[in-house]
Order: sequence, then C-alpha cells, then structure tokens
Amino acid sequence: MKRLQLIVLSTAALTAATLAFAGPPAPKKAGIEGKGYTWNAQEGEKMEALKKTGRIAEGQEAYEVCGACHLPSGAGRPDGTFPQLAGQHTTVLIKQMADIRAGLRDNPTMYPFAMSMIDPQELADASAYMQSLCIPTDHGVYEGKDAAAQVAAGKALYDKQCVECHGKNGEGDKAKFYPVIAGQHYKYLLRQMTEIRDGHRRNANPDMVKVIKPYTNDQLVAISAYQSSLKMPGAMCKPKGKAAPAKGKKG
Repeated sequence: MKRLQLIVLSTAALTAATLAFAGPPAPKKAGIEGKGYTWNAQEGEKMEALKKTGRIAEGQEAYEVCGACHLPSGAGRPDGTFPQLAGQHTTVLIKQMADIRAGLRDNPTMYPFAMSMIDPQELADASAYMQSLCIPTDHGVYEGKDAAAQVAAGKALYDKQCVECHGKNGEGDKAKFYPVIAGQHYKYLLRQMTEIRDGHRRNANPDMVKVIKPYTNDQLVAISAYQSSLKMPGAMCKPKGKAAPAKGKKG
C-alpha cells in the first residue's frame, strides 16, 4: 500500500508540474540530420554556463522541479522513461539541458522543465548539485534468464569499442563531454542507443553513431545489459540502511 501511495503521489506531482510549465512547443534546430552539423559546438548559453562555478546549495533548490521525474535522489526510473542523473558530469548535464532548450535534442516532456531554468548560472547550479549526488546501486538492469550470457557478450563489445571513451568503470570523460553510464538504467541505455543508431537522437556524436550503426538489436541489448552492470568505485551510494553523503564536487 505504501508503495502504491508513493507511485500515486509521484504521478500527481509530475502531472501538476507538467501543467504548471505547459507552454509553447520546443523550437527545432538542425542536428545530425542536417548538413554542416557540428557536435557539441562551442557556442551559446552552454558556453556561458560552463564558465560559471556551480553552487551546490543553490542547485539543490533549482533541482526541486526536476525531482518529480528524476526523483529527489536523482535515481530516475528503472522503466527507462527518465534517466538516472546522480553523479553525472556537469559538462554533460549542461550540454543536454542547453541542447533541449535550443531545440537540438527532442524531448517534449523535459522541454518546459528545462526552460524553467532562468539563466546559465542556474544551469550550472543544478548541474553541480546533480553531480554531487551519489550514484544509486539499485537501478534497472537486464533481468532476462540469459542475463549472464548477455552481460558477457556486451562486455566483449564494450571492451572493443566503448571503453576508450566511457572508461573501464563507465566513468565517462568530463572534459570531453562523454557521460557517466555507471548506474544508468538498462532500459534507458537501450532506448538511447537505439535512437542514436537509427538517427533519432539529433544531438548525437557522429563518432558514436559510426560505432553503433552496424549493431543489431541483439547486440544493443547485450551492450546495454553490460553497461547497466557497471559501477564506479567511490561514486556509488552505500548499501541501503547506511547514510550516503553527497560527494560535494563542484562544477
């Protein structure tokens, strides 16, 4: 019953927040589908936000509107609708929010919330707070009966073509805007990689598209299963029942 009540409350909060921020549709900016597309172009409010020093305390307040979907812990949803954001690099968070605000990444659900950030400083603050959160260990993973085989097959693919950018433990690269994937939900990873492969993630990195373009659906399942099994030493939350303080990093 308690779980049901929490689900109802979360749904009500999301609905109320969506109505509160309802507004005009997102703009549309040419992405990877257009000629002359430059991934992560160094321009606009993204660059302004990246130059700011993120303030964690202020960012916690700015993040409150995000918690309706991504949860106060930043854990997101195991069903893949909303990603896990806790512990993500500030550079990645700022880029994705700026891309959504500019209409370069299509996300109608998040657009009004992203637009609620009033300026580049608030983007930097919210990102600093999200990065400071420990990464939940109880996230969505591949649960098929062949899980061990899928993870093993995914590891072979990951070690061959993904580890150079995303790291041995899924730590990504903050300076290069490569995201942390450790602790990310299996279904979200699978959905995003499928969209990138199929050309639907318009702000995708062309280098990544080249890597996964040849992948079959089965290979995407396997690599997503492996990626969702990764853990970052020192960044993951402590087991339930023990306090897990924020890492306190600044953007």
